[in-house]
Amino acid sequence: MKFLTIAAALAASVFAVPFATHAKDLTVGLAASTTSMDPQFYVVGPNSAMARNIFDGLVNQDAKQQIQPALAVSWQTIDDTTWEFKLRPNVKFHDGSDFTAEDVVASIKRVPLASTNSPSSFAAYVKAITEVTAVDPLTVRIKTDGPTPLLLNNLSRIAILPAEMEKTTTEEMNSGKGVVGTGPFKFVSWTPDDNVVVERNDGYWGEKAAWDKVTFRVFKNSSARVAAILSGDVDMIESIPTADTRKLQASDKLKVVNVAGNRIMYLHMDQDREVSPFAKGPDGKNPLLKPEVRRALSLSINREALVDRIMDGQGVPAGQVVPEGYFGYDPSIKVDPYDPNKAKQLLADAGYPEGFSLTFHASNDRYPNDSKVAQAIGQFFSRIGVKTEVATLPGSVYFTRASALEFSFIMGGAAVETGEASGVLGPILETYGEKAGQGNRGRYSNPEFDKALTEARRTLDDTRREELLRKATEIAMTDLGVIPVFYLANTWAVKDGLSYEGRSDGYTLPYYVKPN
Repeated sequence: MKFLTIAAALAASVFAVPFATHAKDLTVGLAASTTSMDPQFYVVGPNSAMARNIFDGLVNQDAKQQIQPALAVSWQTIDDTTWEFKLRPNVKFHDGSDFTAEDVVASIKRVPLASTNSPSSFAAYVKAITEVTAVDPLTVRIKTDGPTPLLLNNLSRIAILPAEMEKTTTEEMNSGKGVVGTGPFKFVSWTPDDNVVVERNDGYWGEKAAWDKVTFRVFKNSSARVAAILSGDVDMIESIPTADTRKLQASDKLKVVNVAGNRIMYLHMDQDREVSPFAKGPDGKNPLLKPEVRRALSLSINREALVDRIMDGQGVPAGQVVPEGYFGYDPSIKVDPYDPNKAKQLLADAGYPEGFSLTFHASNDRYPNDSKVAQAIGQFFSRIGVKTEVATLPGSVYFTRASALEFSFIMGGAAVETGEASGVLGPILETYGEKAGQGNRGRYSNPEFDKALTEARRTLDDTRREELLRKATEIAMTDLGVIPVFYLANTWAVKDGLSYEGRSDGYTLPYYVKPN
């Protein structure tokens, strides 16, 4: 096997200089640095996004995180715990070697080895797999320890490498050795905290990329990133600061791409304690236990105004925990309208015609404009008679105290990383227990919700599983176990003459950047 090293790549680039004027190159401004070139080492957004340029999974996630064939062209369940995958023929790795079932076996086996000392490992994605077998060169069989309907979602996170890479260490890959995949771009070089360079894979199994070479430059400072696109130093940037959105939109040389992201901003309230520390009615008891009160609070929020005025358009009002287009999204559930009069009536119906007192706690450094959003929501509550004080804290303090149930009403965010509804429904709404509802800081609990969610997790049939997820969502949104506020937007700015559809996972993938 031939390994492409950084030194060799730099040497090769010398001979390419005379042809640079003819090349179609792209320069991208990133908001965060890749921390490892090992695609199986650390589950973190910048690393996963970079890996997608170089590596494929058996399946990949599309722009809305739905599963698409990649190195596997088809799959079926043999029984409740056995899956069989038919592999794409005539695929070659960047080093010219053939892709076969043995590479899949070795790649899955490598994941636990690559997880050593990882801050957040990929091991959870293969935990259910008990056996992986190469049936023939283009067939793989995977056995799991029980029905695993999310196996495809899990496998979409696992990069496939050549079989001989099974023992290659993360340190070796970070040096440039063995960064070999089947993806649309080949690795050229990586300078930590500065740049990554890739070149087009002309042997790619899919449509060829439009770019001969892509240079990713890191601009951790948001102002520097914006300045780079305005000056023409880069062709596109990700993660536009909300304060700069209007300025970039006004430029006739740029286009701004704004799509609903996979992170929901929501409000959690104490639905467990009769007496709560920061929510008190005239009788001293917790008003948040009443569904009419929770609905009143939801109706008091002008979500459109929050997105437009506080977030500068970088968000989408939410009425449930996953955005449209995600598996388990229920189109029958609408966003609560802004209706303060109805909210006041509901408070009166619940026995609080004069409102009640509430302290709303939130972070002030975890999410875009989190403190400003909390202050605005507090004002909406006050307008319907809920005497609201807003207290914001650094995330390092806030989340620890919120998890210890020190607060009564809080704001949080949750990302739909699995690409389907159970990935958020479970953590924030399932009845809290040793292995369930770990992010359920309001202690919402409904046995019917838990039953539907549990059954969905065990159901392999997609149609039935989506029905169950929608049922669970309908139950939780009727109860308002959490109050959805808005989905954070993912944003990019691209030079005029380029297009990018944007992705709900926030990944910046030049393969999908097209010249007009």
